[in-house]
Amino acid sequence: MTRKYIIIFLGILSFISCEDVIEVELNEAEERLVIEASILKLKGDEGNNQQIRITKTRGFFEEEITTVEDALVTITNQDGTVFNFLHDTLGVYRTSEFDSELLQDYKLRVEVENEVYTAEETFIPVVQIDSVAQRNNGGFSGEEVELRAYYKDTPGVDNYYLFTFFVDFIDFPDVNIFEDEFFDGNTIFALYIEEELMAGDEVFIQNFGMSEQFYNYMFILLNQVGSGGGGPFSTPPSTVRGNIINETNPDHYPFGYFNLSETDLFIYTVQE
Repeated sequence: MTRKYIIIFLGILSFISCEDVIEVELNEAEERLVIEASILKLKGDEGNNQQIRITKTRGFFEEEITTVEDALVTITNQDGTVFNFLHDTLGVYRTSEFDSELLQDYKLRVEVENEVYTAEETFIPVVQIDSVAQRNNGGFSGEEVELRAYYKDTPGVDNYYLFTFFVDFIDFPDVNIFEDEFFDGNTIFALYIEEELMAGDEVFIQNFGMSEQFYNYMFILLNQVGSGGGGPFSTPPSTVRGNIINETNPDHYPFGYFNLSETDLFIYTVQE
């Protein structure tokens, strides 16, 4: 649809002669740091290799992303062990020695341009995806492929889940979040419906453990941009603040979030 509207718009322009230059003045927001600090541990993996990306917000007409390459980045676990993240390229800081311990507390610290940014979170475990069921007459039209990814919730614990469904012909994954208030301890499913799925397509289904505060953050974010409207990390229509604070200058807060999530991956091949 977008391409169609662009063609129509260009066609209209070809019949219009306009010599006036219209200058649009946009309010420039204060430049802020963007800290993408998602520490992920795939089930069965040690989780030693981790990365954090640091960039800056950009103006409306700016195409290039400003990367931050001179920050001091560390994560400290609750035993006092410090993991240093060293800059690699394009604002990405890496370590190959991270110690991923589920249900342990961690503290992020970023020092850049004489300001210190910090956040604290717990490493959240997740249940595995048990099975995937397919239905070819799903959706409102009855002609869409419907996938249900089943998992069993851990009873007696407040659990929060983030599910992503990704296929290579779609730019961004479909994102869903859940809390277990109404299905504690039961088997439940995450639902994915896509009319363009064909037999043989691979769907990458991933489940992430979430803390309650990360769930609340994603709930607000997804309500603003939609689960399929350009990805959950697109620019939202209004400010959505994460859990990272600026200890030096609280008013100069960053964007982004510090979370630690165990994740389970299920690769499903679409059937006839």
